[in-house]
Amino acid sequence: MAESNETLLETPLTALHRRLGARMVPFAGYAMPVQYPAGIMAEHLHCRASAALFDVSHMGQAELVGEGAAAALEQLTPADVKGLKPGRQRYGLLTTMAGGIFDDFMVANFGDRLFLVVNASRKAEDFALIEAALPAGVRLRRLPDRALLALQGPKAAELLAPMAPDLAGLSFLGVAETKIAGIPAFVSRSGYTGEDGYEISVPCGEAERLAEMLLALPGVAPAGLGARDSLRLEAGLCLYGNDIDETTSPVEAGLTWTIGKRRRMEWNFPGAERVREELANGPRRLRVGLRPEGRQPARSHTPIHLPGGKQVGEVTSGGFGPSLNGPMAMGYVAPAQARDGTALELMVRGKPLAARVAPMPFVPHNYAR
Repeated sequence: MAESNETLLETPLTALHRRLGARMVPFAGYAMPVQYPAGIMAEHLHCRASAALFDVSHMGQAELVGEGAAAALEQLTPADVKGLKPGRQRYGLLTTMAGGIFDDFMVANFGDRLFLVVNASRKAEDFALIEAALPAGVRLRRLPDRALLALQGPKAAELLAPMAPDLAGLSFLGVAETKIAGIPAFVSRSGYTGEDGYEISVPCGEAERLAEMLLALPGVAPAGLGARDSLRLEAGLCLYGNDIDETTSPVEAGLTWTIGKRRRMEWNFPGAERVREELANGPRRLRVGLRPEGRQPARSHTPIHLPGGKQVGEVTSGGFGPSLNGPMAMGYVAPAQARDGTALELMVRGKPLAARVAPMPFVPHNYAR
């Protein structure tokens, strides 16, 4: 059952969203904008062509401080955290003892501390898991007093440059502690749209002022959860709870690149036995991209069948790709059906829809290298 509006949390930008005419929906316990008057299609295409501003303040932000913070985090993830250099950020996975994915996260090294961003729907569980693993002298400092904005698109860098000249020199996954128009900010050159751009963490009390300044720039438009979802799907990026969860291994999900080279020699992270076995002998299923024929999209939980035959998997995310001008999906199938070009059928409302396995990303990434 959907939460009532009275029980939903709000981000510091909720009043701004309403002034901009956003349609608000419940998401991860928050009232969040799913779209603005221009519509999801227009917001998506604007992000690909220029720059879009997203509110992602519902995400969990925290800092790990103290000597041994990186080693402590490595008890929970196969990512190489100790090898993360100051001024850099990395995507990682928290894994379970059974080899599933507890959550995915971003970790940045600011020199004197590690800065973490985790999913809104899992932040309480993630922070509790991390705190339980910390040795004496290492502390998790939650940051509920910070908002998070994502400025995404090919023009993001040139538009932001006059407000924060030092950010133009950041490469993809670079981080900096700086000021944007005088507002103190933690900034990473990253995002979840496949485009160039920045994620900007600022004090909650400054979030609306910064958002209004960014939206006043020529070429910046607001975008909601609907466009964020279609953009990340075109980019072949996983959504926790849909494409990855505690039943999914990093190998099945095609995320073995998150396992550091040193960690593959140590094999001392949660679930290492399963991961090692699947790398050696193959998993029972694999995440693949799918391109349905025609215009009709196949949504999450759509069964995947052999042509005229049995079910071999299920769609985990699906929709219409505005940049593709056609439908797209991702899901899990048996390894025998995972080769690009394999013909399959998606059972949409009981009727077979022809589709083929397709390489991801569906739209090339446009990161600043």
